[in-house]
Amino acid sequence: MCLVVSCLWQKCKVAKSFQLSSGRICTTVPKDQNVADLLAVHNEQEMIQKPVKRLRIFSGTANPSLSQEVACYMGLQLGRISIKRFADGEVYVQLQESVRGCDVFLVQPTCPPVNENLAELLVMIDACRRASARTITAVIPYFGYARADRKTQGRESIAAKLVANLITEAGASRVLACDIHSGQSLGYFDIPIDHVLGEPVILDYLASKMISSNDLVVVSPDVGGVARARGFAKKLSDAPLAIVDKRRHGHNVSEVMNLIGDVKGKVAVMVDDMIDTAGTIANAAALLHQEGARAVYACCTHAVFSPPAIERLSGGLFQEVVITNTIPVAEQNYFPQLTILSVANLLGEAIWRVHDDGSVSSMFK
Repeated sequence: MCLVVSCLWQKCKVAKSFQLSSGRICTTVPKDQNVADLLAVHNEQEMIQKPVKRLRIFSGTANPSLSQEVACYMGLQLGRISIKRFADGEVYVQLQESVRGCDVFLVQPTCPPVNENLAELLVMIDACRRASARTITAVIPYFGYARADRKTQGRESIAAKLVANLITEAGASRVLACDIHSGQSLGYFDIPIDHVLGEPVILDYLASKMISSNDLVVVSPDVGGVARARGFAKKLSDAPLAIVDKRRHGHNVSEVMNLIGDVKGKVAVMVDDMIDTAGTIANAAALLHQEGARAVYACCTHAVFSPPAIERLSGGLFQEVVITNTIPVAEQNYFPQLTILSVANLLGEAIWRVHDDGSVSSMFK
């Protein structure tokens, strides 16, 4: 049974996890019980009857709550692991149970602080390799450096390829990632990579809002996201599409230029893979309001939320900001318009399918 822990003081909304055919109903944690106790009870009473002898899941320190939800969906306990930092910042990892001959899944997004979390993932992979794991799958809900996927001017690095090489050389057998920024990054890995989409979680939530299809318009906040927005619009009642054209004058700085499409009197749903400083999406929202949009929703998989993102998102431009929990959001960054959806069931289902040699892509057909 997956657990959904409600945010304190109602600073944001945490929605129920997306349900799959093999999933189970979510529940909130009773006030008189803590998460660890409730997880222990459910894991004992409702263990999924699948061959788990050779399956191990370990969590890094980047997003332990998501890792726990994944294990909970699968009816498993997280593996015992010790992760420490030395005084000089070096990472120490020791597996505290045997993984010899096991299929090991390491859940660790490389979110901020990106370099620390990446180094931790690499050391975890190395520890599993040296402990004779049969296979090692790096489960990376958010793949840092994915935006550095090409050269835009001379003498630049392609850091996405470098990171892919590091993960491979560390000893990973496979990668399971969620909504990587660009398709070409999938080709940078010399090992198999399974790509999980956060789109079904957001679509399922928006469908529950019961917004009339005649009132909807899906908006791409930039030209680069048109293909993503078009696919999203087709699945969301085949809604019409609008595009915000903007030009970027520097890293993390953008300027909205004009709108292609009609949003007057409509509920505009902006879709992107991530929100970083929120400059692009906030400028786009201001333009949509100027063009007569009745309400504006912002939807993304990865909430990077670098400053001043929270100020921009909570400033009244958005009816709702819908994100997923691939990256943990600190409680001080909650605001009333924020809704957090869980991708734990998607990742858990994908892990089962990888372990059972099943199809991951069929989850999204």
